[in-house]
Amino acid sequence: MRAVVQRVASARVLVEARVVGEIGRGLLVLLGVARDDTEADVAYTAAKVRELRLFEGEDGKPMDHSVAAVSGAILVVSQFTLYGDVRRGRRPSFDAAAPPEAARGLYEAFVRELRTAGVAVSTGEFQAMMQVELVNDGPVTILVDSRRSF
Repeated sequence: MRAVVQRVASARVLVEARVVGEIGRGLLVLLGVARDDTEADVAYTAAKVRELRLFEGEDGKPMDHSVAAVSGAILVVSQFTLYGDVRRGRRPSFDAAAPPEAARGLYEAFVRELRTAGVAVSTGEFQAMMQVELVNDGPVTILVDSRRSF
């Protein structure tokens, strides 16, 4: 499972000009599910995202608090293209991405895991063409991979 995590002042997702998910201060998470991902990948990635210390502390210390500690929210957007492989040719191969029916279950499990931990979570719309708008705060962008490949 791969996540691109961006600290945001605000973010929202639109589908056909309709807002389907929106947050203020918090994290935008673009989430990709691999063909061989399991519940263990969900647990690892959700815990890592939830506990990342990306927000300033009271004393001005940068990157000292988690999203929950600052009462922030998380916007989760499915993005199978995180598994696009362009090592050969110019057209991406998505062989490593999970098929939609498997990916949906793990994506929903990821969202549930965050909500169960008490974090406010909004989402995009799975398998829809979405427009994502965000105000990146910093900018801060972190990559998380359950296989720890980077």
